[in-house]
Amino acid sequence: MEKNNQPILSKDGINYLVPFILITSCFALWGFANDITNPMVKAFSKIFRMSVTDGALVQVAFYGGYFAMAFPAAMFIRKYSYKAGVLMGLGLYATGALMFLPASWTGMYYPFLVAYFILTCGLSFLETSCNPYILSMGSEETATRRLNMAQCFNPMGSLCGMYVAMNFIQAKLHPASTDERAVLDDAQFEAMKQSDLSVLITPYLAIGAVIIVMFAVIWFTKMPHNADKNHDVHPLATLKRICRIDYYREGVIAQFFYVGVQIMCWTFIIQYGTRVLMNEGMTEQAAEVLSQRYNIIAMVIFVSSRFICTYFLKYINAGALLGILAIVGALLTLGVIFIDGRWGLYCLVAISACMSLMFPTIYGIALQGLGDDAKFGAAGLIMAILGGSVLPPLQASIIDQHELFGMPAVNLSFVLPLICFLVIICYGYRTYIRTK
Repeated sequence: MEKNNQPILSKDGINYLVPFILITSCFALWGFANDITNPMVKAFSKIFRMSVTDGALVQVAFYGGYFAMAFPAAMFIRKYSYKAGVLMGLGLYATGALMFLPASWTGMYYPFLVAYFILTCGLSFLETSCNPYILSMGSEETATRRLNMAQCFNPMGSLCGMYVAMNFIQAKLHPASTDERAVLDDAQFEAMKQSDLSVLITPYLAIGAVIIVMFAVIWFTKMPHNADKNHDVHPLATLKRICRIDYYREGVIAQFFYVGVQIMCWTFIIQYGTRVLMNEGMTEQAAEVLSQRYNIIAMVIFVSSRFICTYFLKYINAGALLGILAIVGALLTLGVIFIDGRWGLYCLVAISACMSLMFPTIYGIALQGLGDDAKFGAAGLIMAILGGSVLPPLQASIIDQHELFGMPAVNLSFVLPLICFLVIICYGYRTYIRTK
């Protein structure tokens, strides 16, 4: 047991409440982007009459932007400041969101992928800047708790994104099923596609406007310069230095698999739930909307669990708690695979309680004691978000088989999240042994 009652938002007599609030609001903004996007795999598949695998290219573009921009973002931040990195991130975020309008004019799928990529280049800047910035707003002893507190607001943005996706996109798309769309002639298909695209882009244009306002607020607010002291850029030397640290190197690997399991569980709950509910007699659109409601319930559980687990971090070793949650997550994933019907869906929803603590805890453990190297260390951990780009298409390719080994392919596809949890169990155990 370890107990830590030090002030969480002050250091050397300086209070960081206002900058903490502003930077924490960015966590909610990228949470919105993440979770309005997950249901779009299914939406784009229907709108453009594509396979689940082709629809999953949304996640490839989305999380590919995180990967591509993480180290350029770290170099930018190291040369300038965390505040400059936040502003650059917000600018790219707004640009990508507003690009949905010209993408819809083309009537083609790939311009949307370009818009997603630019948007997430902005999110990469934000996450590379905001996470270590929050870590620096107080003592190192309270850093993991502080980051968990800030990360509590990320799923609140996610809940908003899910709600908007369900009520302003999924519920307003044309109710024609995938099979009905497949037999439309070209003229009917184009008319339906344009109508659906006009529905889909509206929330993205709205969030683009919100981001512009946020950009202005942070631009005109004085922000602290702690952790902005060293502006020399030596990426190769820094990388070589931090990659020698076992808990950092293994943290990047664990983060890759964590992000993969999170995106797979939240993206394909729509496919899993739709199959279960259609087997009960629902129409495809009704099953999709209800599945998204289950996704929202999962996010509410995620938020609640984040607050609870953040409290327990005051008393329980971070590695131990991480490992325990991963073990329970693995057991629930076995339920998703082998229990068909509503109980399998309930297991999938419950996994969110186990995932709640994982991202910020792995992040905080991996960056502990890195000092100014945390800027490049953060970039490596943000690059690990590539797991959200690589693993969901693999799962989608399994789902497209419809049936494997006498089992529904969507159930069997959750073997991939199970493997991810096993990796996280190992990291939690190794961290516990090192820090107990």
